[in-house]
This record gives sequence, structure tokens and C-alpha cells, in this order.
Amino acid sequence: MKYFITLLLGFFFICPGANGQEKSIDKRFFVHKIEISGNKRTRESVILRELNFHVGDTVNDANAFFLASERLTNMQLFNSVDFVIRVPEADTGSVNLNIVVKERWNIIPTITVQFADRNFNTWWVKEDHDLRRAMAGLTLTDKNFRGNLEQLGVTVQAGYTQKLGISYMRPYVNKGQTNGLGFSFSVSQSRQTYYQTDSDKLVYAGIYTGPVILRQAEGGISYIYRPAYAKRHIFQLNYKDYNVSDTVVKLNPEYYADKKTRARFAELYYRYEYNGVDNWNYSLKGEKLVTQAVVRKGWEGLDFQAFANVEAGLYRNPVLGWYYSVIFRGRLMYPQGQPYFFRGGLGTQTDYVRGYEYYVIDGSSYGLIRLDLKRQLFNKTYSLPVRYFTALPVRIYPKVFADVGYADGAGGHNNFLGNQLLYSVGAGVDVVTLYDIKIRFELAWNHLKQNGLYLHFNSE
Repeated sequence: MKYFITLLLGFFFICPGANGQEKSIDKRFFVHKIEISGNKRTRESVILRELNFHVGDTVNDANAFFLASERLTNMQLFNSVDFVIRVPEADTGSVNLNIVVKERWNIIPTITVQFADRNFNTWWVKEDHDLRRAMAGLTLTDKNFRGNLEQLGVTVQAGYTQKLGISYMRPYVNKGQTNGLGFSFSVSQSRQTYYQTDSDKLVYAGIYTGPVILRQAEGGISYIYRPAYAKRHIFQLNYKDYNVSDTVVKLNPEYYADKKTRARFAELYYRYEYNGVDNWNYSLKGEKLVTQAVVRKGWEGLDFQAFANVEAGLYRNPVLGWYYSVIFRGRLMYPQGQPYFFRGGLGTQTDYVRGYEYYVIDGSSYGLIRLDLKRQLFNKTYSLPVRYFTALPVRIYPKVFADVGYADGAGGHNNFLGNQLLYSVGAGVDVVTLYDIKIRFELAWNHLKQNGLYLHFNSE
């Protein structure tokens, strides 16, 4: 591990930055005409909706075109976006703009391999990379159905958990392109599930070859309101029906409320997104805010539950090639005393303190702060002779980081990490490549004086 750190420090202080920031051109432009080419499927109105200027507008400098390029890239429909500026009349300051895009392959059969465990590291180390805990799924998703940015997806999953699902979302149903609608439905089942948290680790019931002990069915409708480029409101009305076997309830009578083997409830969900970053999937500059509010009313296995989640991110590029970020995530829940299945906590999903990947802090409310300092070591795009894979981008960022978190642990069952400050420091390398694939290698030390090398496939 010491050699890993030595190499990382060398990347930080010896290697030059790969790319610089765009230099602002101090000139005003009147947009006389906008033409779009290369959009074989995507409707022109959908592309124009994302721009930060329109025909007849005056933009202050060429940075407006860089921002427009970032916005179109964030649509995740194009492998490349190029702006060609032509001056029809040399003395008037007006320009004709040609936007040249190369579309991605939008109908993508995605083969996913997931694990029953919370992350790859738990599956590989704690579960001895048991392939019986793997799930192989095939998802057919059209991310640009009919060229309207609609998303239509069908999922079939086999293995540890069997699942069948369908979803549809159309972001714009009105002329002003501000209102959208969607729906989703899924059913799943599993022969094994966790039923308790003991010593801050999940305990499982059931056997791989035994009977099904967990069944879930979910369905809902959505309304999307997007008044501006960076702001989006999502409202959902969902119905969920979960069933577990008697075995689970005997092992943990508090799994659902009132010792029930079934939980049926309606859910009202609201989400607000502010997208002020350069790239939603791997942010380096800007600000990001996501808030969620959920109210649940049950008929069986759950009485009432309300909780709110928030994620706020600040991303800065203070000097050439260097980036830092501050990310906060937290949750508040009412009432606190919820059935086990509806509590969750730090470590059950993507909210975890780095260095504690092998632990689950069972509780209702929590807070988490992540600090990152990274340097761009490598940024290059390779040309490929394939229509929908014309470019292979590769970006590499060595980094150092520090995390701090706290969860109001439920206590009992030898759990010891709740109701105390958790903190860690570490170093790592992020790799970002084709179709926003992200790979994170992180070496972390936590307050228990434990260290480990961890692998993740998402952003911080």
C-alpha cells in the first residue's frame, strides 16, 4: 500500500495538468441563425430546449457556446458536440451557428451484473465472492424513444433476485416543453434476504436453493415539471406491496409493524433537482442540489412514515488542472421508531462514510460530509471506427479525500457505530470513460484504525 501512496503523490506534484480552462473571448455576438446537423433521430426542438441562448439573442462572449456544449453533452445522447461559428456580415457582429452532433446508440441492451451485498467490496471480501449472490440482468432501454428524449425501458433479471420491470418517461408533453409524464411497474422475488443488523453488519435468512421468502411489487405514476434548464420537479404517486415468509418474522418480529408478514402502503414522493454543474454524472465545476420528501401511509405492516433527504454539492476548479468538492448528504425521519425494513441508515445504499464499506449503521436519521481534492492527470479521446462508438474518452484523476458522518443508531444487537462520529481519510484514483462509466479505486483509513483498498463504480 505504501507504494500506491507514493505513486499517487507523484501524480499530484510531478505530472502536469492535462487540460486547461477555456479562455473567455471578450466580444458580443448576435445570434442570427442556428442550424443543427447529425441529429438523425433527436428532434431539433429537443436540442434547442437545452441551449442557453436562442435566435435573436445577444451573447456576451464565446463562453456561452462552451456552456451550451456542456448542456448538450449532459443530455447523454451524443458522443460529441461541435459548434461551427460563421460570420455572415463581417461588420455587424452577428453569427450563424451550426451545431454538429454525433448521436450515441440510444437503444442499448445493457447486461448488468450486480450483487446482493451493498457494494462490490463486501461481496468480494466478506462473502468470499460467492457467485450465488450475483444477479445478471438484461435491460433494454431506449433513451431517446421517438427522438423526444423519452425513455422506455424493460428489465429482466435472474440470479439472487429475479425481477421484471417496465418504465416509461416523456419529459415534454406540452408545447412549452415544461411538463412531462411517466409510469413504472416492477415485480421481484428472492430466496434470501437480510432480516437484522448485528454488530453493524447485515444478517441474512433463507438459502439459495430454498423457497422464495421475499416478494415485492411496485407501481407508480410521475409528473415532471421543468421550468428552466437547471431546475426540475418530480412528483410521484406510488403503491407498494411487500411480502416476507413467516421465517423472517420469527427471526425479527419488528421486520414489519405488528409482526406482519406483509406491508402495503401508498407513497407520495417529491424530488427537486438543481443542476448547476458541468456534468451531472461526474461533476468538476458548479453547484448541485437534490432534495427528496416522502410520505407513506400504510394499511398493513406500516402505519405512517415521513422522511426528507438532501444532497448538496459544491465543485470548484481553483487553478489549472486542480479540482475540489464538498458534498453533504443527510436524512431526517418522523417518527423515529420505524419497523426494521423501513429504517435503513448509513451504508445500506450509496450514502456511506468511505472506509466503512463493510459496516451498516442502522438508524433513521443521518448526516454525511465528503471532501475531495483531485488533479487531472490524463484526458484524451481516442477515435473508433464504429458508428455509435466513434469516440473513447479516458480521464484519470488521482485524489485525496476525507469523510465525516453520524447516524442516530437504533442500538441493540451488538451494534456499536451508531450515535458516534465516524471519520476517515484516504487517497485514490478515479477513471471516467465511455458512456459515463466511472471506476474509483480508494485506499481509506477509518477511526477504528482499519484500512483497506476499495473499488466502486459510481461518483462520490
